[in-house]
Amino acid sequence: MRTHHKTAIALAAALLTAAAPVVAQAAPAAERGAAPSACRPANHTAKITSAPASAGHHHYRVTLTAPRGYDPCALAGSPTDVRFSDHGSRTPVTAGRYGDQSAVVTFGPGRPVHFDIQVPGDARQVRADEASFTLRGPDGPIPGASFAEGALMVAPGTLIGPMEQGA
Repeated sequence: MRTHHKTAIALAAALLTAAAPVVAQAAPAAERGAAPSACRPANHTAKITSAPASAGHHHYRVTLTAPRGYDPCALAGSPTDVRFSDHGSRTPVTAGRYGDQSAVVTFGPGRPVHFDIQVPGDARQVRADEASFTLRGPDGPIPGASFAEGALMVAPGTLIGPMEQGA
């Protein structure tokens, strides 16, 4: 009986010792309670739609949405490294920026944001069906490229507006 008692104690001690690192590793995630950021490129979707024209310009709206399960995050200014493609082939058009680059908006589930693509109406335009871009937070670029799909025309002199709240 005494041997069984010692064996049981040794087995219990071994199990507790083996389980301790697992409990210690799991605790920080439970304490954090934070979901992944909606600003990471893999955690949101973006769509390009036509927007009302202004004097001498065509406009397109790029709307970003995040599904439930992601934490809200802050975005600032215009996206950078904007590239346009048509059926997988990159166009020669590069884009500049306009507007307040310091304004900050909150983006996340139930809080869509958008930015404007302003295209000169008098320039030679090329067709595109996708835009890739790097989002910016208040402290700088967010790593990775986001992608938006939708038909648009772009041209030399195309400008990207700052992030704004709403769809």
